[in-house]
Amino acid sequence: MDHSSQSVPFCENCAFAINSIFKFLNKDEADKINFIKDFRVFKKGTILYKEGNRISGFYCVNKGIIKIYKTGPDGKEQIIRFAKPGDIIAYRSVLSNEPACTTAKVLEDSSACFIPSDILPQLVKSNPNFALELVKLICQELGEANSYITDIAQKTVRERLAEVLLKLSSDFGLDEHNFLKISLTREELANIVGTATESVIRLLSEFKSEKLIELSGRRIKIVNRKNLEKISQNL
Repeated sequence: MDHSSQSVPFCENCAFAINSIFKFLNKDEADKINFIKDFRVFKKGTILYKEGNRISGFYCVNKGIIKIYKTGPDGKEQIIRFAKPGDIIAYRSVLSNEPACTTAKVLEDSSACFIPSDILPQLVKSNPNFALELVKLICQELGEANSYITDIAQKTVRERLAEVLLKLSSDFGLDEHNFLKISLTREELANIVGTATESVIRLLSEFKSEKLIELSGRRIKIVNRKNLEKISQNL
């Protein structure tokens, strides 16, 4: 870890800049987190924690993208989500006092604050606004999990791929040329959709032929959002 290229962010400023849940802290609480947290810089490919391991704290992402995934018996990844600036990760394992239920891997050079476990229950007990926002966050993630289960059962792979491309566009945005700001391998896309890599490669080629997207290596350009929405909604 190298702290030299980045100064440690102060929660009272950073939380609002990246829209993290810590913007609901009062000054004393923010000061306490500033004192006990450990600001860390991670290179691409770093594993923050592994599924099944005990963890002594949780992370608030300051910069970059972190891949959260589970590993099946065959070793295949199932990507749960991508954490971006402002997101907190590993907090559910901290709250439940259970081993990590996912693995977190740095997708692009990132920085995050590591916060010891015992502070989270304290904040939940002492700050009702923070506690309510944390409940909302848990409900949001549960809702996304329920939607994914429904999609797997009811939507075709083609429809799910269109939906994933739109969600990545919504979550991470597009650059000035309409390319997704997040760059994923075909295997990673397949691991989000829940299908074989070969199927994603074939469908991306179909989407390109239908002038829905353009491809440049890993990069994907959204050309026809309206028709992708129609496909994703099975219209």
